Amino acid sequence: MDNVEKILKELNLTGDEYKKITGYIGREPNITELWIFSAMWSEHCSYKSSRPYLKRMPSSGKDVLIGPGENAGVVSIGDGLAVVFKMESHNHPSFIEPYNGAATGVGGILRDIFTMGARPVAILDSLRFGEPDDDKMKYLIDGVVAGIAGYGNCMGIPTVGGEIYFDAAYKDNILVNAMAVGVVPDDRIFLAKASGAGNPVFYVGSKTGRDGIHGATMASASFTDETAVLKPTVQVGDPFMEKLLMEACLELMKTNHIVAIQDMGAAGLTSSSVEMAAKGGLGIEIDLDKVPQREEAMLPYEIMLSESQERMLLIAKKGHEKAVEAVFRKWNLDVSQIGRLIESPEIIVKANNRVQARLPLTVLVDEAPVYTRYARMPVSVTTTATTNASEEIPEPKDYDSIFIQLLSSPTIGSKRWAYEQYDHSVGTDTVIKPGADAALIRIKGTRKGIAITTDGNSRYTYLSPYAGSGIAVCEAARNIACIGARPLAVTDCLNFGNPENPDVMWQFIESINGITSACLAMGIPVVSGNVSFYNETEGTSIYPTPVIGMVGIMDTLRERITPDFKDNGDSIILLGETLDECGGSEYLKLVTGKISGRPPRVSPEMEKRVIDLLHAMNKMHMVKSASDCSEGGLAVTVARCAIAGNKGAKLNMQWRYRPDLELFSESQHRIIITAAHKHVDKIKKMAQQNDIACKMIGMVGGRRLIVNNRVSVSVEDLRNAYHRGL
Repeated sequence: MDNVEKILKELNLTGDEYKKITGYIGREPNITELWIFSAMWSEHCSYKSSRPYLKRMPSSGKDVLIGPGENAGVVSIGDGLAVVFKMESHNHPSFIEPYNGAATGVGGILRDIFTMGARPVAILDSLRFGEPDDDKMKYLIDGVVAGIAGYGNCMGIPTVGGEIYFDAAYKDNILVNAMAVGVVPDDRIFLAKASGAGNPVFYVGSKTGRDGIHGATMASASFTDETAVLKPTVQVGDPFMEKLLMEACLELMKTNHIVAIQDMGAAGLTSSSVEMAAKGGLGIEIDLDKVPQREEAMLPYEIMLSESQERMLLIAKKGHEKAVEAVFRKWNLDVSQIGRLIESPEIIVKANNRVQARLPLTVLVDEAPVYTRYARMPVSVTTTATTNASEEIPEPKDYDSIFIQLLSSPTIGSKRWAYEQYDHSVGTDTVIKPGADAALIRIKGTRKGIAITTDGNSRYTYLSPYAGSGIAVCEAARNIACIGARPLAVTDCLNFGNPENPDVMWQFIESINGITSACLAMGIPVVSGNVSFYNETEGTSIYPTPVIGMVGIMDTLRERITPDFKDNGDSIILLGETLDECGGSEYLKLVTGKISGRPPRVSPEMEKRVIDLLHAMNKMHMVKSASDCSEGGLAVTVARCAIAGNKGAKLNMQWRYRPDLELFSESQHRIIITAAHKHVDKIKKMAQQNDIACKMIGMVGGRRLIVNNRVSVSVEDLRNAYHRGL
C-alpha cells in the first residue's frame, strides 16, 4: 500500500499500531481493512486509554440487571419493570455544526435505549459553553438548544431536565452530553449478542450516505484551527425517520423473530457488526452490494464507516425473514438481508463479487491496544487549590446588589429560555418539570415514578478532580432525594482533554477514583457511561468535566416534594453544616474573576445520612418543600424557593463566619426544607440522632427576602434577576 504514513495520519493510527496490525493478521491490510482497524482501535470505540480505570467503578447491586458493556444500563424497579438509561457525548460534532451535532447526539442516545426493547420516556442534557456574550458562542448555544429541541420534540419524547454551565474554558470546545431513559418489561430486554450460525443479518432504517465517515476517528483527536474541513464528518439527523424506526423495532420486539439488535452509532456498520458477532463468539459475513445506499459509487470503506443516522443492524431467526421484512415495510423503512452469521470468528466483507476485507474479530476487539498513560499532577492543583479563596474576597458594601448579580449570572440564572423550547410535557407523564432539583416521570400502570437528574461542576474538578467528582455523585443523589425519590444507579459522561497529556491523565484517574469512592460509600452502582477524550484545541484543554446522570425511584407519586415555598408561617430549616468554603464558587468568580482555592469538602457518608434523614422525615409527612444547596450557596437556594412559590421569607442567621461567606458558601451535603412549625422540634431531634447539623433559620411569608440587616430584596426583583441570566 502506497503512502502508508499519510494514510495512517489521516486515520489517526500510529506506526506502532500499524506494525501490530500487520503482525496480528500476518500481512499488510488493504485500505478497507485499515479503515476498519482505524475505527475499532480508535479511542472512541476501544477506550484504549481509559479501559483499565473504568473497571474500578462499582457496577453491581441488587437492582442491577445489566451493567456496563451493553448499549445501556438496566436496573429493576419492581412490578416486572426495569429502567434503561445511558448518557453519551456529541461534543466535537456540536462544535463543528451545532444543530445537527446536538440533534444526532439525541438520536443516537435514544437508539441506545430502544435497541434494548425499552420505550424512551425522557431526555436530559448537560451542556457547557464559553461566555455567552461572544457572538460565535451565541450561535453555538442557539444551534445546540434548537437541535436538542427539534429532535426530541419531533420524536414525541419529553426533554425534562439538565444543566447548562458557562466558562471561558469551553470557548473552543463546547460539551454536549445527552441522556435518555426508557422503561421495559424486565423479561423483554434485548441484547447486542449474536447467536446461531446461519442466522440472517438485516440492515433496517435509513439509507447509507457519506455523512459521518470520519466520526469515530474525529472524536478521538484534538481540534486544530482547521475544524471547518470536518463538517462532512457531522451526521444529519431525521427525527421523523427515527420515530418510524423506533416504532417498528418495538413492534418487532413483541414477537419472537429476532435474537440480537444493535444500533449503528460510532463507526456505523463496522462497530455494530463486529461487536455483535464478537459478543456471541461467532463470525459475520456482509455483502455491501445489498446495503441500501443514497449516494452513488460509494467505496467499501465508506459504506462500512458511514455514520448515517437512523439505522439498525439485527440478527433474525432463520426462517423468520419474511416476517421481519413485513414489519419494516409496514413502517415504510428500508430493510435488507445483507449477510449471515458464520462459525469462523471473523468478519468477511464482500462487494462487487469479491472479498474486500477478511479480519479476525479477536484482533479487532480483544487486541485493541491498551495504553498506560503517564500521569502527573498539574501545577494548577498545587498552586491554586491549596489556598483559602475567602481571603481574596472583600466584604461587599451592598449585599443586595451582589446578591442580585449572583442570581442573574448565566450559570446560576434560570435556564427557562432553553427548556421552554423543549416539549417537556409530551406523553403526559412528566410530573415534575424542568426547573426543580430533578425531574419526575410517571410510570403508567403503577403508582411509581422515575426521578432523573444530571450533575457536574467542572470548576471543582479543575481544582480537585477527586473531590469535584465525588461532589457530582453526592449532589446528583441529593437532587434525587430532594423530590422525594431514592437514588438507584448512575450513568456518567467523562469529558477530558488529550489523554497523552500527563496532566489530563492524572485528572481522569483522580476523577474515576472520586466517583468510585462516592458510589461505593453510598451504595450506588455505575451501570453505563461514556468517555470523551481529546476535548482540546491547539493544545488548550477544557476543564476536566465528569458529568453524572442519576436515576431514582419513587414508590408512590404522593411522596413527591417540590422546592417552592408553600404556606406563610412555615419554618425554614437548614440540614447540614455551612463552612467557609468559597473555593471554585460562583461568588468568587463574580467578585474576583478567579477560579481558585480549595473546593468544598466532600463526605459521601455524610451525604447518605442527610439523604436518609430527608426520606425518613418525608415518610412521616413532615416536609413541605426541599431544595439542595449548590452553586450560589444558601442565599441562592432560598431565593429559588421563594421565586418558585411566589412567597417571601425572613431569615435570622447566627453568623459563624463573615455574612457573605456564609450566605454564598458552596458547602456540600446541605438541604433547605420547610415544615409546619409544630414539626421543628421533632426534625431537630431526628437530625441530632443522626449526627446531622440542623438549624431553624427563618420563616416563610411576606413579599421580600430579608436576611438579618444585610439583605432585603422583593420577590419580584429576585424573579426578574433570576430570569434574565440568559
